[in-house]
Amino acid sequence: MTSKSVSTALTLYRSRTLTLEQAATVGGCSTAQLEESARAFAPTPAASDD
Repeated sequence: MTSKSVSTALTLYRSRTLTLEQAATVGGCSTAQLEESARAFAPTPAASDD
């Protein structure tokens, strides 16, 4: 599992080209690992300046 293959898999999964299972196969990792990577790279909401 390389960062490039996981990045490609996440891109294909997020664009709904592949299912999570297919993307994990492409990325060379488990679905759990791919989900964790997706959470790690997910955009975070902007902090409120109240």
